[in-house]
Amino acid sequence: MLIVLQLSWGLKALFSTAFLPVLARISFIGAVFLFAFYATSRRHSALRLLAIVLLAPLASMATFIVAEWPNIGPYLAKTAGAAAFVVLTVVAWICGLTAASIALRFERKARERAERAVAESEKIALERSLLDARLRLLQAQIEPHFLFNTLANVQALVEAGSPNAAPVLRHLINYLRAAGPHLADADATLGRELHLVEAYLALMRMRMPDRLEYTLSVAPELSGLRFPAMALLTLVENAVRHGIDPTTDGGRIDVGATRDHATGAVNVWVADTGAGMPESAAPGAGLANVRARLRATFGETARLDLHEVAPHGVRAECHFTAREIECSPSLP
Repeated sequence: MLIVLQLSWGLKALFSTAFLPVLARISFIGAVFLFAFYATSRRHSALRLLAIVLLAPLASMATFIVAEWPNIGPYLAKTAGAAAFVVLTVVAWICGLTAASIALRFERKARERAERAVAESEKIALERSLLDARLRLLQAQIEPHFLFNTLANVQALVEAGSPNAAPVLRHLINYLRAAGPHLADADATLGRELHLVEAYLALMRMRMPDRLEYTLSVAPELSGLRFPAMALLTLVENAVRHGIDPTTDGGRIDVGATRDHATGAVNVWVADTGAGMPESAAPGAGLANVRARLRATFGETARLDLHEVAPHGVRAECHFTAREIECSPSLP
């Protein structure tokens, strides 16, 4: 509309004619160009520009036929009439091709943005699917490791003729019945992991009531934080198996988590007062799995650190940033 108004004022001054007739002619030619431009939207850019070139004289002639009918022939035979037709056609070519070229440029940029957005969306979807596949693979390594170790503990009680074998087995069945639906849960939370850890520690305490004590200290507002399924349980199982089991006096296992609200940094730890880390000990598959799952879930900045506890024991700490994760509603 801006171009039509400017051209109408210019041609009115050039030919000293009325404004409204000139505005009607320019508006008609502009409408024809718009129709042709969008009607050929699926065609090559060169064909769309060619349509403007071909339609400019035809649209101009149509305006003269309507305005001068039935004296169109004598009107165009005059020098002034022919000059008016030529000027209107040339102006239509210049303005039409310029506007079409600008519109094509905007269309090309919009198409490039859309293609980049689609490519980025596909890339994100592919990365997410690869991450999910990686997490499922790592989790599949954890589940049988935990189950076989727990069943081995029950077998040891049965073979030793312990009266605790039957109660422990019942607790194990109850635990597996509760934990089974969540073993492959990709949206596990820290609160849900703590429930599983508490059930596991209660089970282990029945197996060695005089040698195992434990505490859980996690603020309720941290229960909804996303956390890799079975990762915390793996650290607790390591504390029982390599820290408490080898000692005659047993020990205590402390599980906790804190969050720095200023930076969003979260620290989840499992500490034991057991046998500690032998100098010749090599990192096992469980710890490597936990490290890999932490990085896959929270990014490369997430890490798992091991520290010795004086006078003896081990403290495993998971560090990650809460801003990198999604939060779910807290468990009841």
